Amino acid sequence: MVSRLLMLHKPKGYVVTRLDEKGRKTVYDLLPDWARVDGWMPAGRLDLASRGLLLFAREGKVLDGLTRPGGTLKTYEVWVRGLVTPEHVCQALSGMETSEGFCRARGVEVVGRVGPKTKVRVVLDEGKNRHIRRIFGALKDPKFGTPLKVLELKRTAIGDLVLDVPSGQWRFLSDAESARLLPWL
Repeated sequence: MVSRLLMLHKPKGYVVTRLDEKGRKTVYDLLPDWARVDGWMPAGRLDLASRGLLLFAREGKVLDGLTRPGGTLKTYEVWVRGLVTPEHVCQALSGMETSEGFCRARGVEVVGRVGPKTKVRVVLDEGKNRHIRRIFGALKDPKFGTPLKVLELKRTAIGDLVLDVPSGQWRFLSDAESARLLPWL
């Protein structure tokens, strides 16, 4: 039997930690008490302002496999203030130095525009701290010359597993879903 995984739809405003020294809400406030007691740990992070798919497991090798660079692809829907151009897409795919180190995306696709905002689908194969925010913050709006800014960020998929629970809710993955994400087990 494949190790069980748990999917949570993390809302904005929750910290991905067991206990927060600042007294903020944590993702464990959304899970049953047994999740904390039984050692369920998040596979990666989403910052306070981000929302979306977060996986939990109890085994270190499962967590390591899901978070290692070059491992499982993660897909995000991102709303950016400013115009994201084909040149920006090329830069994000090639990679760039940001104030906090080198960042690149595995995939970037402009999927829509509404007024001064651009909706982008971003795929990452590694998860550095504030990775997507750093990429777009290093790019300039062609009209105003100001840095692009991420307004909304939602992780929608990990591998072929698509977020399918309402915000703040969770569910166990089936053995088949776990096996697809964890083929090395």
